[in-house]
Amino acid sequence: MKAVVMAGGEGTRLRPMTSSMPKPLLPVANRPIMEHVLRLLKRHGLSETVVTVQFLASLVKNYFGDGEELGMELTYANEEKPLGTAGSVKNAEEALKDDAFVVISGDALTDFDLTDLIRFHKEKGALVTVCLTRVPNPLEFGITIVDEEGKVERFLEKPTWGQVFSDTVNTGIYVMEPEVFDYVEADVSVDWSSDVFPQLMKEGRPIYGYVAEGYWEDVGTHESYVKAQADVLEGKVEVEMDGFEISPGVWVAEGAEVSPDAVLRGPLYIGDYAKIEAGVEIREHTVIGSNVVVKSGAFLHRAVVHDNVYIGPHSNLRGCVIGKNTDIMRAARIEDGAVIGDECLVGEESIVQGNVRVYPFKTIEAGAFVNTSVIWESRGQAHLFGARGVSGILNVEITPELVVRLAGAYATTLKKGAIVTTARDHSRGARALKRAVISALQASAINVRDLENVPLPVARQQTARGSAGGIVLRTSPGVPDSVDIMFLDERGADLSLQQQRKLDRVYARQEYRRAFPGEIGDLQFPGSVYDAYTGSLLRRVDTTGIGDAGLKVVVDATNGSAGLVMPSLLGRLGVDALTINPGLDESRPTESAESRRAGLVRLGEIVASARAAFGVRFDPVGERISLVDERGRIIEDDRALLVMLDLVAAEKRSGKVALPVTTTRVAEQVAAYHGTQVEWTTTSPDDLTRVGRAENTIFGGDGRGGFIVPEFSSVFDGSAAFVQLLGLVARTQLTLSQIDARIPRAHVLKRDVPTPWAVKGLVMRRVVEAAGDRQVDTTDGVRVVEADGRWALVLPDPAEAVTHLWAEGPDDASAQALLDEWAAVVDGAGH
Repeated sequence: MKAVVMAGGEGTRLRPMTSSMPKPLLPVANRPIMEHVLRLLKRHGLSETVVTVQFLASLVKNYFGDGEELGMELTYANEEKPLGTAGSVKNAEEALKDDAFVVISGDALTDFDLTDLIRFHKEKGALVTVCLTRVPNPLEFGITIVDEEGKVERFLEKPTWGQVFSDTVNTGIYVMEPEVFDYVEADVSVDWSSDVFPQLMKEGRPIYGYVAEGYWEDVGTHESYVKAQADVLEGKVEVEMDGFEISPGVWVAEGAEVSPDAVLRGPLYIGDYAKIEAGVEIREHTVIGSNVVVKSGAFLHRAVVHDNVYIGPHSNLRGCVIGKNTDIMRAARIEDGAVIGDECLVGEESIVQGNVRVYPFKTIEAGAFVNTSVIWESRGQAHLFGARGVSGILNVEITPELVVRLAGAYATTLKKGAIVTTARDHSRGARALKRAVISALQASAINVRDLENVPLPVARQQTARGSAGGIVLRTSPGVPDSVDIMFLDERGADLSLQQQRKLDRVYARQEYRRAFPGEIGDLQFPGSVYDAYTGSLLRRVDTTGIGDAGLKVVVDATNGSAGLVMPSLLGRLGVDALTINPGLDESRPTESAESRRAGLVRLGEIVASARAAFGVRFDPVGERISLVDERGRIIEDDRALLVMLDLVAAEKRSGKVALPVTTTRVAEQVAAYHGTQVEWTTTSPDDLTRVGRAENTIFGGDGRGGFIVPEFSSVFDGSAAFVQLLGLVARTQLTLSQIDARIPRAHVLKRDVPTPWAVKGLVMRRVVEAAGDRQVDTTDGVRVVEADGRWALVLPDPAEAVTHLWAEGPDDASAQALLDEWAAVVDGAGH
């Protein structure tokens, strides 16, 4: 006997889940509903099956093919227009005309005993047997009345409560003899229960009703879809589950990585190759699809998550459905009954209220509060660039596809045949994505000079040697699963805000230039990059006195790319240097604050026992340095800035010093004491670079280990700062601790206050109002100066839902009081 599976419905009540996927393919416990139906047919020996398709038919055909994987023989009957429940079966008449057949819906979940249904049909000698079941609320279904023999007496389609005379409803599962086709007109829309069955009854033909025992759920609404998942997990319906039951009710499929520190309260299902991090809590009736990533601190309860979804840290999902390829960012909340379509982006700290529908391909901006459905408008990201170029989670926000489009947009802003320099750090992610960058540039008629893995300052210097610009990929500092794409201008500096906006516009318009076959760009790998860099560095930075001072230093290369420069640099400097942690470690492309601290403590121990002049520790890309004095004590980054400033200013005796507004005003005293003056800049590195390029700038730094040595370059460069420090220490004959001791102590405190995106503007207005008639400086954010010289700075973060506060006073207590005062202003405006 053959079967017919009806898989042509649009499932309009289930939108947006069915906007880009036919209803029979909706997953229940990580398998399409129709696959559960086909497996039921196969269990009852009905392996030859015709599938009737109409809406998004190709997706159904592509998924199931000829049925070989299920051990079945599937053929398809395609409807050009909707033909109704009977018309679509008539459309498959050719394959069914020889024997009785079973008709079943491809989107109802059931475990009825079809073998017993067929036995009943044959025993009764029926022309049609209607499979019936009892339901508590029959309003949505066709009611059927049968006599003691099981013969159908009456049908009523979708009754009102006043018409309800039974709880036995038609499940849409039938066993039929081929003669029934005589009652169905071809190529017109015909329904079984409203057109065919009344005619058969009028003629007294044998129609029987079989009341089935078992589970049946017509998955027609969001509520019934979520309920079907719960019922499968509770074992109320007999279906095959992939995977292993690792504890009662907790199902985990093949290849899934579940941290032992995740809290799992079954029944729940985790799909194949999903990754569940420590600190995640997954509660009952949650279904996680294939390749889903759930980050630490996330909470899920009764959530149905389709394949390839990213769920960010501390997000909260309850009773909702998340479509495939969607990204839920940090601390987002999605409430009961909400449905997010396929390929959406839900920004961090946003809230999607209960029962809201977000249609496919939409973006919910960070911090948004969504209480109405998002159907038409597609909200793009406000802008691509953050504080570190274009940043995001590898293979979630920053995918190879995005990288190709971005590099294509960047190429479009340059002339055909221009040269672009590319480089990366030593992580695998950056290596893989850089290949995508190179392909996109070449395909856009750009010639590429690829430096492969080099320190960031080397990439900048090489870019400045005749390239129209550069692209560098690296792991985000302190965030191992994120990556930064840094775009450089022809001077090797970060793109200015104006250039970023231009690139943003080209990217948003998706207008990418494509090269003709004869114009594809060239790819070169320049040689002797390090010799050119160290040669130039030693020519321009004053190294007099180093050779005679007999200095001994310890250099920690932190298994990063800075170590690649050290051999040629130290050899030519003539210092006694001990290098620790040379060589690259792919598994650690960045470091946490804890591991950085531990590395500095270890460096201090080595410096003290080796009696070295000082120790220097590079960041993994050679851009920043941290210092340890001759006693092995760590010089904190903000203090190291003052030590370097004191050394440089004492030697130069005039000129300008570039410092961000967040720096202690002690720097002003140090600079003035030596006859130099401070030019305050914003916290943006490209603003420091701008001042660093100016004629009479002698020094720049950001207080976080970034130093500018203007005689060599206008960007942060760890190696240049190290060489400069060596020369200064050799010539002054003072130790770092002696210099540190002569500089007054600073008392700057910092705090971050969470601020929803929607109120950031209001917060800044309240701050200006609260300043009253006190002196206000708006170089970056709002800096309020008290009459006694104490100051506080309020600065909204450009990329996160947070406001940064700094305060400085003559001692920690007064700085703390000032910080508390302004934090209360910011907090008050934010609520």
